[in-house]
Amino acid sequence: MLAFVTLTLALVGSALAEPISGRTCGSHPSDEAIAVVEKQFQNSKIEVADKSYNIKVYFHVISQDSSVDGGNIPDSQIEDQISVLNADYASAGVKWTLAATDRTVNPAWANVVASSPEQTAMKNALRKGGAGDLNVYTARSVRDSKGGDLLGYATFPWSYSANPRDDGVVVIASSLPGGTSAPFNLGKTLTHEAGHWAGLYHTFQGGCDAPGDYVDDTPYEASPAYGCPTGRDTCSAPGVDPIHNFMNYGDDPCLTEFTAGQAERLSAAITQFRGL
Repeated sequence: MLAFVTLTLALVGSALAEPISGRTCGSHPSDEAIAVVEKQFQNSKIEVADKSYNIKVYFHVISQDSSVDGGNIPDSQIEDQISVLNADYASAGVKWTLAATDRTVNPAWANVVASSPEQTAMKNALRKGGAGDLNVYTARSVRDSKGGDLLGYATFPWSYSANPRDDGVVVIASSLPGGTSAPFNLGKTLTHEAGHWAGLYHTFQGGCDAPGDYVDDTPYEASPAYGCPTGRDTCSAPGVDPIHNFMNYGDDPCLTEFTAGQAERLSAAITQFRGL
């Protein structure tokens, strides 16, 4: 199983690190690991038609101190982030409802390192709800195990049964609407990571080779699209690269859509693996 797999996105423009050229994936499941999961998924896939979802969201604000720079973002940014999620997922029939917000001042947790003992302790202490509830952890900084700065990372729905306490999304606080991580401060990082949490891969998964991201209506794409490269076409298969897709790596203003196929896939995934 694809347990414990997390998706990590490199942070651009953080006040805590020198800006780099664009988002990139710090770690992601191999094609072989995905093939194992997808075989199980397809063999037991639940067909869902025109179903809507109301998903509870638990926000855990982790800060180094009581300041905004320390990660202690105001409620207004969290409310704006929920509004962004609802706008972005409306076409997929998903509504996100803020269930609760808690705040923790803990320097050891405020600078999260993916899969570290400190991250595990944080999630074990704070996670709420069940498989169908999204837990979001915002932190002053987020890094991979090698020390690289990240925008965020997420677990997949099929990982829940093996490690329920690990389930959820971690994002850097400055990526929320109104944050300081421009051009990644319109809230699209959580939209992207929630997509993984709901069962979506990157649009460039598998490159130009079938089955790609396991969604029929997202054109094949050889590599991530950074910025907003209009007209980019990296594969010979029909269709230009889906640069505006939320599961790509564009700047926040460039990311505007899910496809109908992605909506169908995430619906099946959260129904099957999250009991919704």
